Amino acid sequence: MLSIYRISLEEANKIIEEAIKKSKEIGVPMCIAVADESGNLVAFSRMDNAKITSIDIAINKAFTAAAAKRSTRDYNEIAVPGKSTFGINTTNNCRFTIIPGGLPIIFENQVIGGIGVSGGTAEQDEVVASFALERFNKLLMQETKHGE
Repeated sequence: MLSIYRISLEEANKIIEEAIKKSKEIGVPMCIAVADESGNLVAFSRMDNAKITSIDIAINKAFTAAAAKRSTRDYNEIAVPGKSTFGINTTNNCRFTIIPGGLPIIFENQVIGGIGVSGGTAEQDEVVASFALERFNKLLMQETKHGE
């Protein structure tokens, strides 16, 4: 029998709150998705004026990061012609994405979910996702210390 950790709705919403803070700070409205460890959507938010085309992209980034257990940037770098992963973005009903901005959410060395951010450049998306995870990890550490 397997024991797994899974991100809760409350935790997913905390991650989204942090991503929104960073998005506002850089002045770029974003779509933010959080998926569970299997890549299934747990929570989503589209900021006012965020691109409609970014909805699916954010969700697919979260799916890829969680289900593949790697950042979407990793795949962007290795899914090029001549590499063994070229064309991976056409798998999983084309939900697999190689656009940076998707990161796995890790707790106790297990992927418990993924965050996907879209709305700016790939670099801006990744900055927002990274910030949200850093803040979330700090909150988890604080909660763990208080729970001991």
